[in-house]
Amino acid sequence: MFDPSDTARLFGCAPGVDFPLAVVRGLEQRLETAPPEAWARVTLLVNTTRMARRLRDLFDQGPARLLPRIRMITQIDDLCPHAPMPPAATPLRRRLELAQLIKTLIENQPELAPDAGPFDLADSLATLLDEMQGEGVSADDIARLDVSDQSGHWARAQQFIAIAQRYINDSQSAPDPEARQRETVLRLAEHWAQTPPHDPILIVGSTGSRGTTLRLMEAVARLPEGAVILPGLDDHMPHHVWNTLAEDKTAEDHPQYRFLHLCEALGLHPSDVEQWTGLPPASDARNALVSLALRPAPVTDAWRDEGPKLVDLDAATDAITLVEADTPRTEAIAIAMRLRQAAEDGQKAALITPDRMLTRQVTAALDRWELVPDDSAGTPLHLSPPGRFLRHVAGLFQATLDAEALLTLLKHPLTHSGANRNLHQLNTQRLELRMRRDGLPYPEADSLKRCAQKATRQVEEIAPWADWVADLLCDGETTGLLPLEVWVTRHRALAEALAEGPDGADADELWQKKAGQAALKVMEGLADAAAHGGDMSAGDYAGLVATALRQGDDVRDRDTPHPNIMIWGTLEARVQGADLVILAGLNDGTWPEAPTPDPWLNRKMRFDAGLLLPERRIGLSAHDFQQAIAAPKVWLTRSIRSDDAETVPSRWMNRLRNLLQGLVASGHTDHWKTMRARGDHWLALARQLDAAPDMPKAHRPSPCPPVSTRPRRLTVTEIQTLIRDPYATYAKHVLRLRALRPLVQTPDALLRGILSHDVMEQFVRDTMKNAEHLTTDALMQHARHVLNRDVPWPAARALWLARFERAAAWIVETEHLRQMRATPILFEEEAKGKLALPAIRTELEGRADRIDVDETGAVILYDYKTGSPPTKDQQKHFDKQLLIEAAMVEEGGFAALGPRPVRAAQFIGIGSTPKIEDAPLDVETPRQVLADLVGLLSAYLEGDKGYTSRRALYEDREARDYDQLARFGEWDVTQDPMPEVLT
Repeated sequence: MFDPSDTARLFGCAPGVDFPLAVVRGLEQRLETAPPEAWARVTLLVNTTRMARRLRDLFDQGPARLLPRIRMITQIDDLCPHAPMPPAATPLRRRLELAQLIKTLIENQPELAPDAGPFDLADSLATLLDEMQGEGVSADDIARLDVSDQSGHWARAQQFIAIAQRYINDSQSAPDPEARQRETVLRLAEHWAQTPPHDPILIVGSTGSRGTTLRLMEAVARLPEGAVILPGLDDHMPHHVWNTLAEDKTAEDHPQYRFLHLCEALGLHPSDVEQWTGLPPASDARNALVSLALRPAPVTDAWRDEGPKLVDLDAATDAITLVEADTPRTEAIAIAMRLRQAAEDGQKAALITPDRMLTRQVTAALDRWELVPDDSAGTPLHLSPPGRFLRHVAGLFQATLDAEALLTLLKHPLTHSGANRNLHQLNTQRLELRMRRDGLPYPEADSLKRCAQKATRQVEEIAPWADWVADLLCDGETTGLLPLEVWVTRHRALAEALAEGPDGADADELWQKKAGQAALKVMEGLADAAAHGGDMSAGDYAGLVATALRQGDDVRDRDTPHPNIMIWGTLEARVQGADLVILAGLNDGTWPEAPTPDPWLNRKMRFDAGLLLPERRIGLSAHDFQQAIAAPKVWLTRSIRSDDAETVPSRWMNRLRNLLQGLVASGHTDHWKTMRARGDHWLALARQLDAAPDMPKAHRPSPCPPVSTRPRRLTVTEIQTLIRDPYATYAKHVLRLRALRPLVQTPDALLRGILSHDVMEQFVRDTMKNAEHLTTDALMQHARHVLNRDVPWPAARALWLARFERAAAWIVETEHLRQMRATPILFEEEAKGKLALPAIRTELEGRADRIDVDETGAVILYDYKTGSPPTKDQQKHFDKQLLIEAAMVEEGGFAALGPRPVRAAQFIGIGSTPKIEDAPLDVETPRQVLADLVGLLSAYLEGDKGYTSRRALYEDREARDYDQLARFGEWDVTQDPMPEVLT
């Protein structure tokens, strides 16, 4: 295939060339006169499975021929005649072993990391050790680093790296994958140096970014029939620029630096590398422009000399569109619209970005037109249904079950995924509604069963289901340490039991499809490696499961994607070609990505040891950018603002902009402005697509329903609502809508009021049995009992107890006076009353907090308030609760009392500033109150009387349950209501 040569054989393909196609065309040229069997003797070593698939597809297109051997560069054991090395240890096993070491380290040196960090540190340490083995850096090299003038943390890290490396070296029966690969490459290179193979071996597509791969590329390039073919080699870099790049050993952020490093190792100069084939790039003028824009920092002054000499800038930029959107959402919509246009035109289009959030937004936007892109990354396993399910189940072990966690699991599609799932969903809905109504923040087995039985009249239907749920999910919190084997067994058994349902047929959907199979593989891997995990807490196990799922294989359980609309990561994009390439998310921190923190080695230590610097990853990203921007048609997109703040453009966009705008002074057109204008057209379309039509705003509602549908039974507390917000009465009684309480309940004012009433009732009842208990200690004892029983929030419980304690002395003092004046007779449960208003055929219901009777038989009414009691003026016009109850007492509305005169009525404020507020019975007599009440209710029994929304609220900013129904916000209280007669 090749002519004899004394130098290493290195070829390149320019950016913008379809690299896999170029590989095939180059082979055809070199084997044109060779016998047919020569093809079968060729071995192609590729770095990605996608590259291998693309090459096979190209060979499948014909003509018919024997095919070369295509294998991964990690699958070279059979190329070496020596006995193969032992199988590599799984990454999970190695991380579990390292986690045990790190736990011991943290116990001895607590300042190194928090107790919750062993598995995260094990992950980063395993990555570092892989990198050290790949780059040929030993623990001794790290130990020799001088850190005397640096923080003591780095000295401790040195020591621990040495310990970890010795531990791994002792595990020769199961070496690390990276160490095994490096040893295999070294053995193979040594064998080839003595006995070179006669058949052609080519490495295609790799850039030599890792030390082990670089050694393999050096060995292959020196073979008599070996060659390395580099993708995206910049043939516009002058000789002196390569020399400048070689002199600056810290210039690893340049896209061509890795090629320079390889050439130096082979004794070549990059400008002497030959082209593998004559296939031209999409735009040689654009390649020249981008090459100049990405020059190393020390030679960017060449822009002044070489910039004006650039030719055909029109051709270089005509196919580039610049989209600078206001937000990521606008960017995603513009991209989706362009991809849709490509689908209609039959173009092959690819979106390339490392920003997975942006790709999900684009996918969601494409769903508007029922377009499913071919996403090479798929769905991360931990975000797939089985992955989420397993993480939720693991969470049951580490925390007390709350309402949100319970319903999250019950509503998961994999829970009870077998027969009769429809009944499971119905029972879950019933349970949720009851939980929202009664409140069940932390379900226990007994409380959950009681709540479920109250949720429906078909108790016999829901009871077995509730028993199944309670037995599986309640009281699962586990304290202490358990072996990993026990955790995995319990976890899997619980997950399968939940998926099976009460009948226990089989796990059904849990382990089905690609996502389920991948999740099962992770769980089996955990079981296999459990012997190396030691004892751990429930929190550690939950974190381990989440990490294992996150590192699992991505899954692609999707509908058939569109054949011409692709989403690629930067690695996949290196070996693919498309008519239109969209480079999205071009902001610093996204492309290139921000380097991850390294808790083990700082940058100087890495540089001195010969490990990868953060700049190398930036250089690889720059090379991906240089290759992708060389496509036939290109979009460059970014968002000016993220969700949090203004963004910074990618450094490569900045360089390209500065170069193009700088050339305007030398007489060139402002091509950057032209590129942006093309993008502005699409942004305008995106805004138009999202623009909502002008709709007339809603008027302030005041519905007038038929008289027959208007309420004839109200409670005393609803009179205040009818006065202040009549629309709420209409929604509740006419439309029969009830506001659901939040599932994740909070310690709100309503709960505090209910419990304060309970405390006062228990306290007063106790003092009636034993007058000696009329003390602050007794009051606080009752308060602690009630709050400990009914308030599961420690912070709220402590705060409410403190408030009670501040008011306790005042409450006891005034209670003593109250009991001297009258005797408590009825409390909230017994003090229920009804009052018929025959004139308007309406019935009024009420419940007093407390009713006392004095020696003359007269009644004193009390109502407890945890907030500020209403003033006399407020009671006169709005808060008529006590006044109406007084009228009910005198009319005999309380059957347990009969008609009695009312001596007084008081609000007792037991909040932060305790206070007593009398009801103005002298001004608002019971007879007058009843007359006014009949007048108010009879007015709302007239057909043209509307229930106005927010008629007279105490504060306009007060939120009401039915504001959304009333479309409050489209109108305000300054607008007159619009009565609407309903039929």
